[in-house]
Amino acid sequence: MRIPKKLYFCLFKTNPIMSDSIKHECGIAMIRLLKPVDFYIQKYGSAFWGMNKLYLLMEKQHNRGQDGAGIACIKFDVPPGIRFINRIRSNSNTPIKDCFNPVFDQVNDLMKSNSTLLLNSDWLKKNIDFVAELYMGHLRYGTFGKNSIDNIHPFVRHNNWQSRNLVVAGNFNMTNVDELFAKLVSIGQHPIETADTITILEKIGSFLDDNVEKNYRKLKEQGLNKQEISREMVNHIDIPSILTKASVHWDGGYVIAGMIGHGDAFVLRDPNGIRPAFWYKNDEVVVLASERPAIQTAFKLDVSEVKEVEPGHAVIIKKNGEVIDVEINHRSEIRKCSFERIYFSRGTDKDIYQERKKLGAFLVPSILKTINYDFENTLFSYIPNTAQAAFLGMFDELRYFCNRYKKEQFLRFNGQLTPEKIEEILAFMPRMDMVAVKDAKLRTFITQDSQRDDLVAHVYDVTYGVVKSGTDSLVVLDDSIVRGTTLKQSIIRMLDRLNPKRIIVVSSAPQIRYPDCYGIDMAKMNDFIAFQAAIQLLHDTKQSHIIDEVYKLCIAQQHLPKEDMVNYVRKIYEPFTADQISEKISTLVTPSNCNAEVQVIFNTIEDLHKACPDNLGDWYFTGHYPTPGGNKVVNQAFIN
Repeated sequence: MRIPKKLYFCLFKTNPIMSDSIKHECGIAMIRLLKPVDFYIQKYGSAFWGMNKLYLLMEKQHNRGQDGAGIACIKFDVPPGIRFINRIRSNSNTPIKDCFNPVFDQVNDLMKSNSTLLLNSDWLKKNIDFVAELYMGHLRYGTFGKNSIDNIHPFVRHNNWQSRNLVVAGNFNMTNVDELFAKLVSIGQHPIETADTITILEKIGSFLDDNVEKNYRKLKEQGLNKQEISREMVNHIDIPSILTKASVHWDGGYVIAGMIGHGDAFVLRDPNGIRPAFWYKNDEVVVLASERPAIQTAFKLDVSEVKEVEPGHAVIIKKNGEVIDVEINHRSEIRKCSFERIYFSRGTDKDIYQERKKLGAFLVPSILKTINYDFENTLFSYIPNTAQAAFLGMFDELRYFCNRYKKEQFLRFNGQLTPEKIEEILAFMPRMDMVAVKDAKLRTFITQDSQRDDLVAHVYDVTYGVVKSGTDSLVVLDDSIVRGTTLKQSIIRMLDRLNPKRIIVVSSAPQIRYPDCYGIDMAKMNDFIAFQAAIQLLHDTKQSHIIDEVYKLCIAQQHLPKEDMVNYVRKIYEPFTADQISEKISTLVTPSNCNAEVQVIFNTIEDLHKACPDNLGDWYFTGHYPTPGGNKVVNQAFIN
């Protein structure tokens, strides 16, 4: 059996994606007010204190989602006939603003018409949608599927029984949604969609229904009437049991946030800790979010006051205000996502900032070797802004190296130095400058490749006069190189206009070799420049038979249970060193009309782990997936 010709075509065709930006996992926020609404009016002067905090949490996590946003709330103890669940979603270009504007417009209208009502909590709860005790927000990146309003979280499962209403939002992707869907069908359900969000909603909802039904029968046997049962049900919902049963077969990285109609709430994290979640509690509020700095900023907290949701645990907030931190799924091997540290999360986090600086510092030995220690004819810079922390770490390490050299020189001459020699020694230092600025997000209406590529090359503008023409090596740091298309079609062409002798692109991330399956937009093997390089090297070295062998192995295990699958795609890279692949990548990303010599340097897996010792999830780089579904995904990605 030979590998199909279409696979060879896919591996080498020009990728139409015009940017290396990575669309990644989403962001969540949840706020539970622990006091009556009147308390916040008296202390903070507003019934919208919780809503304002939700807005802050979402704005401070806007990096996690710009394709859509949604908010929802649950009002406690409103009389029948009053809506107790409200939701707004938007997939516009300004989704956060569009979610909150309708709420704040109501407030502004009320201030003009009858401002005294803003202090009347009973009236506000009955008449203003988002005066409530429990809030949820979600930020979406369209990693998979269409970005229609129907794909925007939160999702609501409605029921006239208060305790059967369920609102869910999450930062997740399941590798086995087909299995989960089949299990729902096997118990007699008829889901209207196969998307993982709907499947998760229905999975939790199914066990919530069972729990409510079980409690209903027990309470009825105790002699309670239906209205009494409905009121008493709030004290009997067993959320740990519901979540344990619902999630037992989940394979993926996830943080799931949920609200139940009567007022219970939860946030559940996957047992490998792949996706992040943090929380804080005082006597006024419980808050949960995807990122720690967002909570710190919104509530003016020290880093020590914010807790991490433990892998496999759920933080459960009961309607009575009790907060429970309980293990739902036994903790597996902890493999927190390292890409959170390299790129995804905000660099304002205390630990992430230092880790990114370390990633930059660890690159210095390779850089020094590449430039042959020639600081006089080397200029250092970075692209894009997310690489700034790594660049600062790199530059600090370069200065430290230069200072050690100067010290050695001064000691060597033992005071026998001329002013000219002193100036020469002191001049030994790295040169830094801004060479590129992202000028505009150009839309490429023109379809002809040559003209479209020319437009894309002008997404960035350059600073003229800082590079010594024909002499300087230009070292530019990037946080990651995924597809290589931005490098080839835009950045290198742009930098080449400055006429450097060499362009050295340095990645603070290692080579990205494998697809992600836990919520990040890196799902196609032929998208990766490292994979393209390995395939080309196999042909160059007359080892293309390995492609056939891997394809056969992947086909042979295609119908095995995911637990029995092996990542055979790793064999594609085994014949070559990381340096050999980097060298081939350098060739592939060099435009045909480029005058400068181009070289690409990557960080190592070992240095990544040293920089981020608590986030060892490295499947993008090594192919070591923390769940069986990862091997299933990479197997299918290669076959496709």
